[in-house]
Amino acid sequence: MIIGDRSESLKQLLARINACRLCEKQLEPRPVVQASVQSKMLIIGQAPGIKVHKSGVPWDDASGKRLRQWLGLEPETFYNSELVAIVPSAFCYPGKGKQGDLPPPKLCFDTWHQQIIEQLNKVELTLLIGQYAQALYLPTDSKTTLSENVLGYQHYAAQGIWPLPHPSPRNRHWFAKHPWFEQDLVPKLQNQVKQVLA
Repeated sequence: MIIGDRSESLKQLLARINACRLCEKQLEPRPVVQASVQSKMLIIGQAPGIKVHKSGVPWDDASGKRLRQWLGLEPETFYNSELVAIVPSAFCYPGKGKQGDLPPPKLCFDTWHQQIIEQLNKVELTLLIGQYAQALYLPTDSKTTLSENVLGYQHYAAQGIWPLPHPSPRNRHWFAKHPWFEQDLVPKLQNQVKQVLA
C-alpha cells in the first residue's frame, strides 16, 4: 500500500513505485511505502516481511509494534504520512531464505531511493533500522558492526540520524546482550521523536 500526499511530483513518483515490477520473478510485487513532502521523520528499514506483504501496511507485524513502543508513538501518528515517512531499503517482500527473509534487493534501492529521498525536504530525523539500512546510508567501513553503530548513535544523532537494531523478535538475544539499548537509548530516542513531531 502506498500512502501518499498532496505534492503532485511525489504523487507521480509513488504511482510509478506502486506500478514497479522489477522483482516480479521472485514474488508478486506489492510495494509498501509511506511518504509526504511534509514528513518530519524518515524510517528506513530493510524490506517488508510476509505479513506486511499480505496486508500492504508498513510495519504491520510484531516488529512494528515494538518499533512504535520504542518511538512512543500510537498507530495514528505512526501512520500519518505528513509526520512519518516509511521508505524501506526495498519496497517488496524479497522472499524466504535459509535463516529468515532474504536481503533487500539492491535493485530497488538503486532504482527508487534517491528519487524519493530528494523530495523529503522537511525530514529532521532519520532512523536507520537494521544492518541493511545502515550499510546503505552510514559512512562506515564494512568491519563496523550494528552494535557499534547503535552504541555510537550520538555521533550520528548530531546529523539527525539514529542507527537502531531491527525490532524483530528474532533479535531477542541481541536485546538480552545489550540491555543498555532499551534502558538508556530508547528514552532518549523517544524525547527526540517527541521534539521533532511536536
